[in-house]
Amino acid sequence: MRIVIALGGNALLRRSEPMTAENQRENVRLAARQIALVAPGNELVIAHGNGPQVGLLALQSAAYKEVEAYPLDVLGAQTEGMIGYLIEQELGNLLPFEVPFATILTQVEVDPYDPAFAHPTKPIGPVYPKEDAERLAKERGWSIAADGDKFRRVVASPRPQNIFEIRPIKWLLERGTIVICAGGGGIPTCYNDDGKLVGVEAVIDKDLCSALLAHELGADMLIIATDVDAVYVDWGTPDQRAIAQAHPDELEKLGFASGSMGPKVQAALEFVRKTGRDAVIGSLSDIQAVIEHRGGTCVSMNSPGIRYRSSNAA
Repeated sequence: MRIVIALGGNALLRRSEPMTAENQRENVRLAARQIALVAPGNELVIAHGNGPQVGLLALQSAAYKEVEAYPLDVLGAQTEGMIGYLIEQELGNLLPFEVPFATILTQVEVDPYDPAFAHPTKPIGPVYPKEDAERLAKERGWSIAADGDKFRRVVASPRPQNIFEIRPIKWLLERGTIVICAGGGGIPTCYNDDGKLVGVEAVIDKDLCSALLAHELGADMLIIATDVDAVYVDWGTPDQRAIAQAHPDELEKLGFASGSMGPKVQAALEFVRKTGRDAVIGSLSDIQAVIEHRGGTCVSMNSPGIRYRSSNAA
């Protein structure tokens, strides 16, 4: 099967964990162990988040006063190279030597007039206490938003429209290469008034870009790997229930928060509706069961409605 695996940010850096290179490598190492289990016999494309990493690079850039801070598109490109390098190396240490890898810097087109630019929502960087976040927002002109009991910087997140490197990604897949691409939702770009492609100060949602990537590659399945084992209703309450399988129309009716499961569900809905193939949201640590439809939440046109896991049913 041709499978696109979208790694959530927690697969690379856990909440409130120090953003050291070694911590990131260790988390990538854990992710690679799971991905290696499903590599044999499948064509794999790996996308990943970059919110913590691009936020860290932005802080480091801002701290260097001799030059202006680097724009988010350039920082996004840096994170694609950094994270791709770690994934390639850790997967390469687990798979046979003859398995080739490639990380593709992936430019993704967005609409310069997307309304998202007027309403920043995408969190990047570390979390801060409210007082610190408000001070930094004032000093640096940031937009901030609540993230649990803390606050984070938020930036514009326009919808992905076109993946420029889709052809070389296909060529590499056809030659048996495991491809790492569309990191952080890809590098946001658009055409200016002169018809030139330029970078954009934004961060694209990784899950929505992964759904577009999976569609354009003709993937057999989209896996959205996160730090929970399924999509839940009534999450965090005594009545919470894990969804085992759902038709996209029925899942959409439930509604999910934009700051947590919402983008993942939306990405799954879009892929399934466009292709008629399955998308599964589940835990990276259980990826074999997810691919075999024994774990996670499977969004499928073949589902008659919504089915909950019996162990969590009320």
